[in-house]
Amino acid sequence: MQSLAMDLRVLSRELALYLEHQVRVGFFGSGMGLSLILGFSVAYACYYLSSIAKKPQLVTGGESFSRFLQDHCPVVTETYYPTVWCWESRGQTLLRPFITAKPLVQYRNELIKTADGGQISLDWSDNNNSSCYTDANTRPTILLLPGLTGTSKESYILHMIQLSEELGYRCVVFNNRGVAGENLLTPRTYCCANTEDLETVIHHVHSLYPLAPFLAAGVSMGGMLLLNYLGKIGSKTPLMAAATFSVGWNTFACSESLEKPLNWLLFNYYLTTCLQSSVKKHQHMFVKQIDMDQVMKAKSIREFDKRFTSVMFGYRTIDDYYTDASPNRRLKSVGIPVLCLNAADDVFSPSHELRTFHDNETHLLLAAPVYFKRMMSIQEAPCGVG
Repeated sequence: MQSLAMDLRVLSRELALYLEHQVRVGFFGSGMGLSLILGFSVAYACYYLSSIAKKPQLVTGGESFSRFLQDHCPVVTETYYPTVWCWESRGQTLLRPFITAKPLVQYRNELIKTADGGQISLDWSDNNNSSCYTDANTRPTILLLPGLTGTSKESYILHMIQLSEELGYRCVVFNNRGVAGENLLTPRTYCCANTEDLETVIHHVHSLYPLAPFLAAGVSMGGMLLLNYLGKIGSKTPLMAAATFSVGWNTFACSESLEKPLNWLLFNYYLTTCLQSSVKKHQHMFVKQIDMDQVMKAKSIREFDKRFTSVMFGYRTIDDYYTDASPNRRLKSVGIPVLCLNAADDVFSPSHELRTFHDNETHLLLAAPVYFKRMMSIQEAPCGVG
């Protein structure tokens, strides 16, 4: 037995030395390893250039709007090259919080009252040092709407503010009720189908600066809310133009996509826990109308919406709520120019839902095979017209 053990040790040592020598000398020194690496690199480069890097698909109802975008926003016609080592949307989504720096933004907070006795938190970045628009009364104002459970502290909001300030603009972030740390004064939160709070905010901001150009931009659920508002109010809005990013056009399709096993594991369950956390601290406000024990047992966004959101806003069924929440049914009623950026591989907005918007006269749909947060490098000189 001792002899056998010694032979195994000797054999293992010799095998280890042989493999080490082959890897160091034979594999690379002979050129075979270098050839394999070179061949793999060439194959990957060909796949990347042929299937990953693509020009956006620009869809406009009017030729004049298309020319305007191509002249003032050339990125909509340029080939987009996503990060070579992480081009897939889910990977980018998961890595973004760890590798994206957060610009420093100093906010001025304002709480405004609503008709039902509630309050809404607005975070202002006044940009009083703007050299392009020194008069605060006429300085362009951009209203920013974060995504689901998002606030003014999200990195993508901070970057949008940074870029807007470079253009000389003023920004104000609309924080939905109950998510920015303030207390709920009434038993009501928010949803992307109910636009009353957004209407209140838009009226308030416009009343403060009636002479300033007024624009809005919404991300994910914030974009859905913005489009639903624009579809309801038409051309009567004080907004001059708007932009949306990663909007879920059909809520049913979004929910179905997020409930696929991998997407549920990576995103759906986490977002559900965020929703539960956002209402748990206020659950004493809802006990008379909602079974909060069942809400806390929800395992998906759909279950949360069925047990909480649809009940909160008086929908008979979850299907009624999802139908009302889908912006695709209101797009034709929007009365101002809107730039919509969607990624073809965005799990929150399935690509087959992007093929249905080709007949509106004033709107644009821009789709690319990359995650939308990587498309935010719109090329425009500081202090541009925008």
